[in-house]
Amino acid sequence: MRGVILAGGTGTRLRPLTNIVNKHLLPVGNYPMIHYAIEKMASLGIEHILLVIGKQSAGLYTEYVGSGQQWGVNISYKIQEQAGGIAEALALAEDFVSPGEKMLVILGDNLFLDDLTDAVNEFERIANGAHVFLKQVPDPKRYGVPVLNKGRIAIIEEKPEQPQSDYCVTGIYMYDSKVFEIIRTIEPSVRGELEITDVNNVYAATGQLTYSILSGWWLDAGTHASLQQAAVLLTGRDQE
Repeated sequence: MRGVILAGGTGTRLRPLTNIVNKHLLPVGNYPMIHYAIEKMASLGIEHILLVIGKQSAGLYTEYVGSGQQWGVNISYKIQEQAGGIAEALALAEDFVSPGEKMLVILGDNLFLDDLTDAVNEFERIANGAHVFLKQVPDPKRYGVPVLNKGRIAIIEEKPEQPQSDYCVTGIYMYDSKVFEIIRTIEPSVRGELEITDVNNVYAATGQLTYSILSGWWLDAGTHASLQQAAVLLTGRDQE
């Protein structure tokens, strides 16, 4: 399995911190934010990781992450020239993932406790499809919300006014290599971006979207409040 970490974006919710440095390089606990996604993938035995970054702070990424030697992995880089959505960023991985190969995709600002080993091993055993990780949250209308039906995701509704569950789809995904064909078929949203929810819904429509539920803490560290909360949680971990 290959690993893809998406760490582009402009980090508008974290300004003025992100006026100078990309948000994934901001300190969280004892390390830059990007450290934790690489660490998670390394712990799963994923040896080849693609880091998709923006132009901002590209030099700092290579200075800190380098070739991935400190984690025992091999890091490659791709530049996302401008913000065009998660699916557009993922499309840059097409020549990194071989046909028939599967991938774990993590958004670099998603920080979480769970060990993904069981889910990854199970996904590697199936022939094809996609897998998302859900988390029960008090404010699901802020996220993509899955509509669950008989153990399957029927559809994911993006930021619904009346959520049909109290779960959100986190920024942790697994895909087969057919995801790149699907990305080529979707249209930009009203925001002008290629949305990962649209990609996931193609899999859902064919009954090929499975899911796991995270039991430990999970944070989208894209705001000042969540960044501070993540720092508290991860500083405690790093000092154990």
